[in-house]
Amino acid sequence: MILHVTKAKYIKDFMIWIQFNDGAEGFVDLKNQLYGEMFEPLKDLKKFKKFKVDPELETIVWQNGADLAPEFFRSHLVVKAA
Repeated sequence: MILHVTKAKYIKDFMIWIQFNDGAEGFVDLKNQLYGEMFEPLKDLKKFKKFKVDPELETIVWQNGADLAPEFFRSHLVVKAA
């Protein structure tokens, strides 16, 4: 199965709640992951909060064009116990 992000919601700081097409869901904290030309601007929370799940790329995309692969998000996923 090819992994896709189906839903994403801003939580706080640099944390995003993410749901995948296989049903897995949890939180990703990107605070220490925003480096490089495309991601440095996202250290500004106003810019960081402006993302969406792109229906074609099937992952999170920010307004400046930055995106990360679903596999990256999955590898950093924190699942909270119920």
